[in-house]
Amino acid sequence: MAKMKTHSGAKKRFRVTGSGKLMREQRNKRHLLEHKSSRRKRRLSRDEVVDKANIPTVNRLLGR
Repeated sequence: MAKMKTHSGAKKRFRVTGSGKLMREQRNKRHLLEHKSSRRKRRLSRDEVVDKANIPTVNRLLGR
């Protein structure tokens, strides 16, 4: 049987930490940034842990 392929979109959006947690970037940091406060933009740049409900789906897309 052939190997499972990693979902190309998922591998660009998610990363796995050393401890095995799944991280993702936050939304609202792509465009229309002029009216957003510096504080808001700074906080949006942090990565966030993937929600517990979505972990099985993301793992399947990443081939884990």
